[in-house]
Amino acid sequence: MEKPLTQHINSNRPPLNFNEYSGVGGYEAVRKAMAMAPAEITKTVQDSDLKGRGGAGFNTGMKWSFVPMNGRHESKYLVANADEMEPGTFKDRLLLEGNPHQLIEGMIISAYAIQANVSYIFLRWAYKKAARVIRQAIAEAYDAGYLGKNILGSGFSLEMHLHTGVGRYMCGEETALLNALEGKRATPRTKPPFPQVSGLFGKPTIVNNVETLCNIPHIINRGAEWFKDLSLGDDAGTKLYGISGRVNKPGIWELPMGTTMRELIEEHGGGMRKGYKFKGALPGGASTDFLVEEHMDVKMDFRSVAAAGSRLGTGTMVILDDQTCPVGFVHNLEHFFAQESCGWCTPCREGLPWTEKILKSLENGSGRQEDISLLEMHTQFLGPGNTFCALAPGAMEPLQSALKYFRDDFEKHIDEKRCPYK
Repeated sequence: MEKPLTQHINSNRPPLNFNEYSGVGGYEAVRKAMAMAPAEITKTVQDSDLKGRGGAGFNTGMKWSFVPMNGRHESKYLVANADEMEPGTFKDRLLLEGNPHQLIEGMIISAYAIQANVSYIFLRWAYKKAARVIRQAIAEAYDAGYLGKNILGSGFSLEMHLHTGVGRYMCGEETALLNALEGKRATPRTKPPFPQVSGLFGKPTIVNNVETLCNIPHIINRGAEWFKDLSLGDDAGTKLYGISGRVNKPGIWELPMGTTMRELIEEHGGGMRKGYKFKGALPGGASTDFLVEEHMDVKMDFRSVAAAGSRLGTGTMVILDDQTCPVGFVHNLEHFFAQESCGWCTPCREGLPWTEKILKSLENGSGRQEDISLLEMHTQFLGPGNTFCALAPGAMEPLQSALKYFRDDFEKHIDEKRCPYK
């Protein structure tokens, strides 16, 4: 089984420095890319069907193709989204801390493809180790001539900067991230215009997830068909899958896209801990709908998970066991989302705290029968198309699916005037 993203990551030693990374084939893709036309790189990535690994699942090469390439723009920007504040998500941290040069190489190629001359890594504030190793890797890349002016004599120049955020979930939304980079409040922007046309400082900008960018050197080196052949399902490549919760071996693994949920939990996660049974799982982080026992054999790729009624999202699964209260589980998530709302639009600003208060009342035994109807109302009013960005609709996904699959637990809280799990 090929593991291009993690083959050189070893938790028992420091990440590869520039010389070590070059010794295992690092930066060969940059040299190859510099001999290609930018449009050829974009076409290769588009043909590979690399979908964005930050959760949206949009074709990466197609996203790049929307950047104007007519030479009218003096500046273009490439931004790596390394904010990673989705609860239950920790996959990009492995790549950032384990092999920072892989990300830098992917960013150089991606910037060349869209002819961006400045790039940023927007890093979650809490990733202190990642910040340290990234700074070192960027300095090494500059010293070796892979960043800065006239890279490899190609005439292409690229500056790269590390920007550490102050810690807001909203910064995972690409236009809010761009506002934060500009020193503004992290609120989303109206679209259109989309960042590919008018992004950072009003210039064409591409924002890609860390895992997405780390795939680029391997696609350029090995080709689009190789990348597609790595998969077991409809979507191409490998995927970093994670599991948190009461399994025997919580962790993260690089596996073929399309690996089933059953294999992830029972084989790689070691199954449920003794005394606990599987009740459900959020397949792609906190802002995805629950999947339950009947979905265990669903392939974990974008299309299959969507067909099952949820989203692959980040591919980092959060397990709900039979001894954890679903109401309390969802209340904890809604508390987080209510705190992290930027407050820009009324439904999200007012609706999420209201939802959180209803769930809290159910948990402490003061819930009423009409509370379930109020929660269902919120899942509609805070759903897609009713808010300025996707934060509130994402927050509603675990709630609406919990009401669907675990409604009896909500009813018991009301009937027994207490949490039956306590």
